[in-house]
Amino acid sequence: MAKDPLAEAGLHFDELNKLRVLEPDVSQKTTELKEECEDFVDKIGQFQKIVGGLIELVDELAKEAENEKMKAIGARNLLKSVEKQREAQQQQLQALIAEKKMQLERYRIEYEALQKVEAEQNEFIDQFILQK
Repeated sequence: MAKDPLAEAGLHFDELNKLRVLEPDVSQKTTELKEECEDFVDKIGQFQKIVGGLIELVDELAKEAENEKMKAIGARNLLKSVEKQREAQQQQLQALIAEKKMQLERYRIEYEALQKVEAEQNEFIDQFILQK
């Protein structure tokens, strides 16, 4: 009966016979909840570490992708530049070919004219020799 007045006052004895304000089952549940909370906090910490590592990895991959993208853009621009240079070189070579064709035609006409002059001179020489 001595326990009842203590229990009514909110006082209880634990397994070590210490005087407690909480009931033993409430104290046990509180301890279990505290341990579960500590486990939960530990798991959240681990989760944050994992997520932090994942974020770092994704950031590194993003940087690598950006670097590769810049390399690809540079290569594409270089290719366009080379293509434009080739087009310009092709146009220069076509102009040179046209110029050389015109020069060849002039030389052909000059050659024909010189052959005609040679033929006329040979005919003149032949007539001159025959007159003597």
